[in-house]
Amino acid sequence: MSPLPELNLNLGISKNSSSEGERDEIIVRTDSGLRKHTISMIISEQEVGKVHLKINNKEIEVPTYKLTVTDDKTNETEAYQVTRDTLSFVKTTTKKSFLSFLGIKRFDKTSFLYENIAYEPLLESIETFDISRHRSISEDKLVYQLSGNGQNIIVYSGNINEFEKQNQITQYFMIVDNNDGKSFIGDILYREKFLKLTPKVELQIIRRNKVAKNFEYDDKGNIKRMIYL
Repeated sequence: MSPLPELNLNLGISKNSSSEGERDEIIVRTDSGLRKHTISMIISEQEVGKVHLKINNKEIEVPTYKLTVTDDKTNETEAYQVTRDTLSFVKTTTKKSFLSFLGIKRFDKTSFLYENIAYEPLLESIETFDISRHRSISEDKLVYQLSGNGQNIIVYSGNINEFEKQNQITQYFMIVDNNDGKSFIGDILYREKFLKLTPKVELQIIRRNKVAKNFEYDDKGNIKRMIYL
């Protein structure tokens, strides 16, 4: 069900002239229009840190980007981190040292290649989604769903170690708040409660200038290099 609009009523003063030439002031109530509040989220192109995610039973380092949340009533702005890259394991490569033929393997270097299938706006530098109706929430998890370019995408907030990508999901944005998603979830619930009515939720995704096609990792899960095509 769509959120009900908020009726914004203002008090005004109307002055009428009486038959005796005296001016009487009458209080009138005017309708300034229907107003529906909006929570706005912006996923930026600004890289702000890194987080370790468990993918294919291996923890790997993934860049994070700035996410800002605000609304048009409180105008309070909070910042979080969010991942923008959806990675899947491709292959393992081992570069042998000259001592390898002697049976000494500790100098061999193993790297792990992951493919990145990231969602980026195609037509414009900024793409906007209305995600109000497509969400699921529990005590410790909040998920928004959206579709773009024929892809099924989610925005996930919760314990990142418990996240499991479903087969029908092609890409995901994972929110990081150092509190297993509870800070972000609490922020959204606070805004909804303050706005009184279920608001519109608008998500904007800003296109990045460069997106890595592949990530190469060392045996500790740290990024060795990012490969651009």
